Amino acid sequence: MQFLKLGLISVVGLFIVVTAISLLFPSTVIVSRAVNINVPKDSIIYLVKDFNGWKQWINGMEKPSVKIISPTEANLAGTTVSIDTTGSVYVINSNWRNKNKRMTATINVLNDSATKITFVQWQFVQHVKWYPWEKFASMMNDKILGTMMENNLNRLKSIAEKLPLPITTEN
Repeated sequence: MQFLKLGLISVVGLFIVVTAISLLFPSTVIVSRAVNINVPKDSIIYLVKDFNGWKQWINGMEKPSVKIISPTEANLAGTTVSIDTTGSVYVINSNWRNKNKRMTATINVLNDSATKITFVQWQFVQHVKWYPWEKFASMMNDKILGTMMENNLNRLKSIAEKLPLPITTEN
């Protein structure tokens, strides 16, 4: 009986310690990547403004689990994604919804008219609850999403500048 009591107290104590540590992590996780592309903004905007363009540069968009409903709405392996184009600098806001969780992806397309260079910045913003498992899982977002974003932005750059596509290790 004492052994069971000690085990229960240890589990509760460990949960409290893990929860306290997880409260030190931020509730908003932002993963951001960017690339400079040596073409004017008008030359690449068609690739980022809707899902038909995404099929050309985002790895995995050709999979059977991807269902493009309209140019601005798709179902990506069970996740509903919609594109809302807003702003004068061409900001594409994609709202990812899956199991009542929301992650916002923003693609900013900025142009330097003097040098004909376009800056494309892609970021994911996710709000996590106080649950320790969500906070600890969010630590992997940068490694998982960041690598995928870098590879896809490099593909976008290659396509826009008509360079050979980079070799990636993604499936």
